[in-house]
Amino acid sequence: MAPLYCLLVFFVHTFSREVYSAIENQSISSTQIIKDPEFILSKNGTFKLGFFSPPNSANRYVGIWFNQVPVQTVVWVANRDKPITDSSGELKISVDGNLQLTMGQETIIWSTNVPNITINNSTAQLQDTGNLVLLQHNSTDVPTTVWQSFEHPTNTFLPGMRPTISNTPNNKKVMFQSWKSPSEPSEGNFSIGIGITGGVPQIFTWNNGTNFWRTGPWDGNNFIGLPNVDSTLKDGFVLEKNDDLGTLDMSFDPEDANFFFNYVVDVNGTIIEQYWDADSKTWTAGWVGPSTPCEVYGTCGAFGSCDHGSASCRCLRGFRPRNDQEWRKGNHSSGCVRRTKLQCNSSTQGSNEDSFLRLQTMKVPDNVVQRSAFSQDGCRSQCVSNCSCLAYAYHLNIGCMIWTEDLIDTQAFSSGGVDLFLRIAASELEESKSHKRTAIITSVTILGTIVAAILIFFLWRRMIHRGKSERISNRYKLNVGQLELQEPPLYTYDLLRYATDNFDENNKLGEGGFGPVYKGILANGQEIAVKRLSTSSGQGMEEFMTEVKVISKLQHRNLVKLLGCCIEGDEKLLVYEYMPNKSLDAFLFDPLHRELLSWEKRFTIIEGICRGLCYLHRDSRLRIIHRDLKPSNILLDEDLNPKISDFGMARIFGGNQDQANTRKVVGTYGYMSPEYTMGHFSEKSDVYSFGVILLEIVSGKRNSNFHRDEQCLTLMGYAWKLWNEGNTIALIDQVNFDPRFQKSILRCIQIALLCVQELGKDRPNISTVISMLDTDTEQLPHPRKPPFTEWETSSEDQSSSILSGSTNTYSTTIIQGR
Repeated sequence: MAPLYCLLVFFVHTFSREVYSAIENQSISSTQIIKDPEFILSKNGTFKLGFFSPPNSANRYVGIWFNQVPVQTVVWVANRDKPITDSSGELKISVDGNLQLTMGQETIIWSTNVPNITINNSTAQLQDTGNLVLLQHNSTDVPTTVWQSFEHPTNTFLPGMRPTISNTPNNKKVMFQSWKSPSEPSEGNFSIGIGITGGVPQIFTWNNGTNFWRTGPWDGNNFIGLPNVDSTLKDGFVLEKNDDLGTLDMSFDPEDANFFFNYVVDVNGTIIEQYWDADSKTWTAGWVGPSTPCEVYGTCGAFGSCDHGSASCRCLRGFRPRNDQEWRKGNHSSGCVRRTKLQCNSSTQGSNEDSFLRLQTMKVPDNVVQRSAFSQDGCRSQCVSNCSCLAYAYHLNIGCMIWTEDLIDTQAFSSGGVDLFLRIAASELEESKSHKRTAIITSVTILGTIVAAILIFFLWRRMIHRGKSERISNRYKLNVGQLELQEPPLYTYDLLRYATDNFDENNKLGEGGFGPVYKGILANGQEIAVKRLSTSSGQGMEEFMTEVKVISKLQHRNLVKLLGCCIEGDEKLLVYEYMPNKSLDAFLFDPLHRELLSWEKRFTIIEGICRGLCYLHRDSRLRIIHRDLKPSNILLDEDLNPKISDFGMARIFGGNQDQANTRKVVGTYGYMSPEYTMGHFSEKSDVYSFGVILLEIVSGKRNSNFHRDEQCLTLMGYAWKLWNEGNTIALIDQVNFDPRFQKSILRCIQIALLCVQELGKDRPNISTVISMLDTDTEQLPHPRKPPFTEWETSSEDQSSSILSGSTNTYSTTIIQGR
């Protein structure tokens, strides 16, 4: 039966490839239909148009993505708000000449909807810019473009696009809309567009129509409201006026045309400038906005200013918090109010009772009410003579800008920006001079107090450290023999909360037994993974401290790196380097992603896991037994290289210690060795877990739910059965199977069976496994029968022999040994 099945898969696969190649490099004509999963390519093969399903979704969409980038990056979606729920989708030229997407019994899902075009005279063509165009062929040799996807973008801004807005005051136009989630391309909460107020254009991000972020005014070369403006948006970004049409066009053209380059708005409203790095084979961010809490619109309220360097709010000079209590708690949304009323009024035009305070390197506020060609002196005179004028600024390329409403969304930069002149009562300037003298005296006093406090603090720490108590303290320090591990960097809870968008569900990477893991972006653009321990989980302070102490000083390319941690109140969080491809199980057991795992890549993953384990068991300064090795705890980097993670259950062995006992058995059924279920563990326990993972990598089958198939045998039992029948090849995953590597794959199966033998003494250590993998001429021992080869079927046994698996990153199951 198995050979017949393999033959059928071969013919289906071969036929499918012939269908795909038969329509490559072709336009869609009135006589051609593109059926799911067929596609067309642009002339040079840069872009692909076809049917796709987002991650973790079975819905089908028609989209455009980079054909030469191995990570599918969709840049445009036709039916983003109306998915196809099966594989019946068809893309074709309809009878009215439009490009049309249908499903089932000719149900129209999407159409270009161009009126009054010639029937049976249209073709659709995918250009090498990523632009899908609908062409009308007439009597001339040059066809006419009647519709193009560049005029109907989704969430991605590509070189060559020219979104247009009417160049009239107080005009706004949405140009790009985020996906709702990574698995749902329908219109999300965030939109990007140009807003023009007072004749000044700037780019906005809106969250459900509410201002979320803005660039500040365009000066003809750059947006002056961005920090470090000289190094941002320099890749040929242009806003230009078309005076004849009364429009404003936006475009960009990278200096290096070979780059795969674009701007994308992600599901959290962040605009990311990204390019494809062929060396690292990953999308690399060049610029991100917003990148700090300061850049979120109005974060400090009216007349408040955010310091870009410290990301802290303060009231502008002459103002105080409107609500002191809320301000001290960190809620600055109510903003600030004047301490002293202005003297200028309608009867005292030009009164000298008010002054203008110069604030340097500022992001100017929103809502410019007037832009004029006055000089700097003329700008000041214009504001002085108008009691409604609250502030003014002059920029050489923009001219005079005046504000008459509350000053919103102001920032203080370390460099760049412009000088903002703020109208305040004259008495505030005199008071500020007095404050400076007082500040000097106060600073000296405070500095002396701080020095004294630091000395007292360190004396207190030394006294505590000398105590006999061995309880875990919040200083995160552990002594193992003569080896001392110092504490890792600490993060504040507020910083991690902001980095993860308040632990938004859209940022969740997975959820294990100890709580969820979220993706976050720090202020410097660094991506992180934040593991937030649930208060209801089984992991307490001891396991948390174990993970911090074990992993903070282990440095190896195949171990995930701990960047820091946070303990505030009941919150316990761990901060790791971010792994963009999540975990091994997310690839290995996913019907779409598993096709990316060729045998060469799978073997690289196997070797990487072995090297990581060898480092833990033999090569590190500590001997570490992981105790919860499974695919969901093997994370994958940009190049699908493995990194072992989740050390909450790890145990440190002394120099001469080979095994240990425990009353608390931790781990996941299906990957736990038989002796470990009885409370005994050693490095051979990790070898057993590795053997199970190796069988899963070879077969593409999950051990934890294998008992449902194949005559109620476990994966190990099934492999053992095939081994004794001499039919081990039937175990091999047929996805991307290459007969050239059959010998290597069969050898890995034998090594896996050696690793999962029932007795720990019969299993090889991990350094021996590495030798077996590296030397294909070495004769391997004959494996003994593994445990757990059959499962009882009685209801009583089923209740006590449940296989629990996880598809999530950082997942752990705790059971109590008897």
